[in-house]
Amino acid sequence: MAPELSVVVPVKNEAENILPLLEEIHVALQGKVLFEVVYVDDGSDDATAAVLDQARLIHPRLRVVRHHVSCGQSQAVATGVRHSRGHLIATLDGDGQNDPADLPAMLESWRAAPDAIRPGLMITGWRAARRDNGLRRLSSKVANTVRSRLLRDGIPDSGSGIKLLPRALFLDLPRFNHMHRFMAALVIRAGGSVRTVKVNHRPRERGTSKYGVWNRLWVGIVDLFGVMWLIRRASNPVVEIRE
Repeated sequence: MAPELSVVVPVKNEAENILPLLEEIHVALQGKVLFEVVYVDDGSDDATAAVLDQARLIHPRLRVVRHHVSCGQSQAVATGVRHSRGHLIATLDGDGQNDPADLPAMLESWRAAPDAIRPGLMITGWRAARRDNGLRRLSSKVANTVRSRLLRDGIPDSGSGIKLLPRALFLDLPRFNHMHRFMAALVIRAGGSVRTVKVNHRPRERGTSKYGVWNRLWVGIVDLFGVMWLIRRASNPVVEIRE
């Protein structure tokens, strides 16, 4: 039987976080939804591949996809979605800072929406209480403010890695490097809608962050203007079908 929900987790050099996060995902979703977990190893050069092989023996719901060469987080998420089997997709960062215990509430928020809205509805997490250092919290606040004003997506936390949306909706979005940070604006561009749910945010306990303030600043500016261009070029026709 095909799962209803596929939890997609992109990772690169996160060997220490894989087993603890997998256990939390199973505890959070067991008995609430038929699910699978799809890990995408984005060209790791640590023990990630070996730990994932070990994890498959423990968790039969786990599927593993590997990139031979690192292609970035957005491409890793896209690969995971493409190889998933659920009609709903949930995404989680692989560093353990997203809390899988928030997934059931996000799933219920999607299910509670009217039938006509659900195919185009994304639920995104809002990390209202960030557990990062002061510089990262400040940079994120500035980035979210600028992005929200320019893109008019009304989302307080576009960079949150925990999201839930229909697989078909994700596959209909334009794909580019770093697109995961602009998914709310891209969903709205496609004629869909976005709802936020406050989620827990945890400090990183294991491993090393792949992102810093400065290595995201300049690409973020370029991507922002690119998404603004995409929004201006969008066209959503009213379709009538006669059979």
